[in-house]
Amino acid sequence: MSRAHGETVIKNIIDEVARECAGRGHAVSDTLVAFMVKAVLLDSRNGFNEDRTLTSQDVHKLEELCVDRLMEKCSPALDTIKMQVFFEMNYMSRRDFLQEVHRVLEAELNAVSRPITDSRVKSREDCDALYRRITSYILQRSSMGSPADSSAVQEATAALQSVFPQTEVGAFTVLLKRDKEQQLSELSMIVTGICLFNRASRGTEAGLPVHQLMPAALGEALPVASRSIEDQLRGTQSLVWKYTALLETLSDPATPDGQRDVPAVLLRQALYNVRQHQVFLKVLLADACSCVKNVEVLQKELSAQMKLLKETVQSKTAMPTATVFPLFRVLSTLWSGLQDEAELLNILHSITLNLQPFLASQADIFSAAYLDGLLETSEVKTDEQRMARSSGEQVDQAQVNADEWLLQETSASSEELPLQYNGVCGFTLVDKDGLLLPGNPHIGVLKHKEKLYVFSSKEAALKFSSSPDDFIRAVEERARCSPELIQLLRLHQVSSVSPDSEQGESFPAKPVTKCEIGTQTDLHPTPTHIVRSYEWNEWQLRRKALKLADLRTKVTHSVQTDESHLRRDNVSQTWPPRDAACQTKRDGVSNVPKPQVYLAGVRGQRDAQVVQTDLTRAVDE
Repeated sequence: MSRAHGETVIKNIIDEVARECAGRGHAVSDTLVAFMVKAVLLDSRNGFNEDRTLTSQDVHKLEELCVDRLMEKCSPALDTIKMQVFFEMNYMSRRDFLQEVHRVLEAELNAVSRPITDSRVKSREDCDALYRRITSYILQRSSMGSPADSSAVQEATAALQSVFPQTEVGAFTVLLKRDKEQQLSELSMIVTGICLFNRASRGTEAGLPVHQLMPAALGEALPVASRSIEDQLRGTQSLVWKYTALLETLSDPATPDGQRDVPAVLLRQALYNVRQHQVFLKVLLADACSCVKNVEVLQKELSAQMKLLKETVQSKTAMPTATVFPLFRVLSTLWSGLQDEAELLNILHSITLNLQPFLASQADIFSAAYLDGLLETSEVKTDEQRMARSSGEQVDQAQVNADEWLLQETSASSEELPLQYNGVCGFTLVDKDGLLLPGNPHIGVLKHKEKLYVFSSKEAALKFSSSPDDFIRAVEERARCSPELIQLLRLHQVSSVSPDSEQGESFPAKPVTKCEIGTQTDLHPTPTHIVRSYEWNEWQLRRKALKLADLRTKVTHSVQTDESHLRRDNVSQTWPPRDAACQTKRDGVSNVPKPQVYLAGVRGQRDAQVVQTDLTRAVDE
């Protein structure tokens, strides 16, 4: 079967399973169905062979098994898989979260900015309406207040008029759309900084404290997000320790038969369920703590910038824009950073609340009173207590020579090591019938085939190191039978399809060991072949061709015979230079007689007759 045909078959199976579940009133996502199909195929108990082409009977059987697994009620294993799929589809890295937040914000603001950038002002009313739109845009972008709040609008309008008077609206409308968008962004940052400075300067001479200038969303999310995650984590960890103690009791051969009536399969599924919830809550709590630290840093920077701005402005009525505008932009940038942290905290809080329903099955099967009754004779130990008890043990390298061991004093911090099975002891998982116990790096970290393994006790470490490959295969086989372990223990090599196969990556990301290293190479390891005479310009090539063609008509040449070879140079010139001049212009002049007339008898005689005499000379004289 070709790869394309195999993918088509699997896609058809996924569609059919999803359609069948929807017909039974249970909507499932394609990602969940895809993971369940792969999980059923991997389970050797179902009788499927990945190397054999699926027949029509196999396809029908696969669809029935997937539908039955997806339609199970009160199943902690199914809830765990659903929890993993939900987390993979909703959790992202901090950078991806911020990119998504900014993308949504820009999409919302585009609807507000489009009437501004596309507007044409024809009257005074249009000018006033456009100015109000700009004010509303600034309020929505900065989240300094609601456009419906008259006091916030008045404050933003006053700040806007100080940097962008209403008389400049006409010049704004003739700009290009790109320039309008850029100016809107600049105005938003400057006006936001002015409003923050005005709010900080109110009241007493010292102004308002910085914590009172925080965004309203941050003030609501900051005390809630971390506390809610911590509260849920404490409850989940308590369940983890109780289920672990019960499974330890059942796996102990000295346990009386009367205490073995508890369904061990459901106990293991419940343990995997709460363990996975614990892992996700720790990830969310780490992100929430990072947000809190960033908020503290931003608050300190905002306080320092506000103090610098006050010292710069003081009581002056006017300041150069080149001096104060950059400070206002810095305030706006810090304000935006605080808003981003508030959005991240809200997202983390929402994910935390949405994870809670996936614990419902184990809570229904094993109620708190029922668990407490089963644990009357058992000691419930926390993970920290287990680590403390086994910290005194350490592997002696003289006892094992096959593999390399990393001891605490010779290795880096255990939190930075890429431990296999997500830090769980692989030997206990196999030897104790699926029990999950955290490994202790203080005992020793086994390095086998470039992978690191930790163990819950020295005895477990020695037995695992005696035949590590056998235990590794046993762990993988356990994961095939319990597919929720693939994600929980990060056994992605067992299945090429993870719950987030549609996204193309899995969480948590596999840790990568890093080290500082440098390399140096020759500047040009291979010789370059540059044709200096190459010309890309077609017209330059035409000019060269015309010049070469013109040289063919020239007579200037040199001749050398065999007798004069290496003896003398003969040169003849048939186009000798000469000096010659010609003139086609001649200067010439002509002259004509000047007319002269003499009148006699004009003065002296009253009755005398005037006589006119022509004195003009003849032309031919």
